[in-house]
Amino acid sequence: MEDVSNEAVAAKVARTGTDAGPIAKQVIPPKPAARSAKVSLWRYLRLFRADLLSAQPAKLYRAWMAEFRTPFFRSYLVNQPDLVDTVLKQQPDAFPKSNRISEGLRPLLGNSVFLTNGEIWKRQRRIIDPAFEGGRLRQVYPAMYAAAEAAITRLSGQLAGMPDQPIEIEAETSHAAADVIFRTLFSIPIEHHVAQEVFDRFRAYQQSQPILNLAAFVPLPRWVPRFHRPATRQNAARIRALITDLTQRRMQAIDAGLAPDDLATKIMTTTDPETGEVFSTDDMVDQVAIFFLAGHETSASALAWALYLVALAPNWQDQIAKEASGLSLDSFANVSKLRVSRDVFREALRLYPPVPMMVRETTCPQQFRDRILPEGAQVVLSPWHLHRHTRLWDNPDGFDPGRWQTENGKTCQRDAYIPFSAGPRVCTGAGFAMIEGPLILSMILRRYRVTPVSGKEPVPVAHLTVRSKNGIWLRLTPLESDAQPERER
Repeated sequence: MEDVSNEAVAAKVARTGTDAGPIAKQVIPPKPAARSAKVSLWRYLRLFRADLLSAQPAKLYRAWMAEFRTPFFRSYLVNQPDLVDTVLKQQPDAFPKSNRISEGLRPLLGNSVFLTNGEIWKRQRRIIDPAFEGGRLRQVYPAMYAAAEAAITRLSGQLAGMPDQPIEIEAETSHAAADVIFRTLFSIPIEHHVAQEVFDRFRAYQQSQPILNLAAFVPLPRWVPRFHRPATRQNAARIRALITDLTQRRMQAIDAGLAPDDLATKIMTTTDPETGEVFSTDDMVDQVAIFFLAGHETSASALAWALYLVALAPNWQDQIAKEASGLSLDSFANVSKLRVSRDVFREALRLYPPVPMMVRETTCPQQFRDRILPEGAQVVLSPWHLHRHTRLWDNPDGFDPGRWQTENGKTCQRDAYIPFSAGPRVCTGAGFAMIEGPLILSMILRRYRVTPVSGKEPVPVAHLTVRSKNGIWLRLTPLESDAQPERER
């Protein structure tokens, strides 16, 4: 963990006129060391493969815009808020998603909404979006709560046998987030054999690091074979086969009038209001794959980091435990009362955005600042750097959930905070995640005290999402049993 200098804290007080708190209590969680010097393209590729974040130069934390050239294309990382707004909100059709990033993900995600552009993407969103509207979230909340309860039961089982044994919390949050997806999407718990195999296979798929593919850096015609690792192809094929079986069974249940009213049924029975079409089996398999990636992997990452952050700042976990202790969280109406938990989860998403970079492509020349971006240029939007930008945020590397109640925090939330992207392509499940994360965080912290494990400080790395290189290890100590509301015992 890094130190905060007295000068940095004093500068914040001078700039904002607010009390930054006792210097000794400032919490600066782990951050990858950025490269400081220029490197060759091949050196950059090696660094990129090891970790997307530490491969980037330190100047990106203060630059409004930076250019990166290769023999094959130009790339521009953009941090200036009005330019980010142009790409995501004002002219999204002029900056479609780049196919370069999809090269490594297509074996699993196929033609999913995460990878498509234009009319295909618009059609997909017209069918998917109604399933995630506010009223629908209320309907699937009992399944979400059941998954959270199951996570607490698993933790209790582990601690019963070895109460002093550290727990690798990323594994637990991954399990919990996967359970949420399967219960809300297909009404089956993670213990179901199909759900468990998808979970295991996806973990193996992530470990094969499929995002770095030759075609991501060298433009290749579509007819040229893509050389993914055998393990990547095998795991992707098996995951898609399992999802296909689930989807076909659900279609049969829908035809028979026996399908549960969950997210899969809603999506599969929604017609495109413009064409009257519904998703085919192949369409649905593609979408379920990205629901699992976006809904499981990103939530698991953010929740694990949130637990680590409050382990470093015990006063915040005390506030979360106190806030949640008197609430019956099996009631959807009480989720809105988890204000402290929501601010902590929001701060975890700021410091460790699950998707650290998003890549768009220019469809025609564009002028950004004093540069002309040629057609086909890559425009990189980096939540990782934008969320820690030294010219935008007060105490950018510090863990401070209270910032969201300050003027600077409110301004940056509007202009420089994009953990779920923004504009038409904002993550469909953003509202879902902002219920799931604070709920599970609150349910864990009103039952357990979490403390960091000496000698096992996490090292953030980014492949598919921002995770810890060797996991996030915490000790969990049970709190008083009477912390739970009576009706939930």
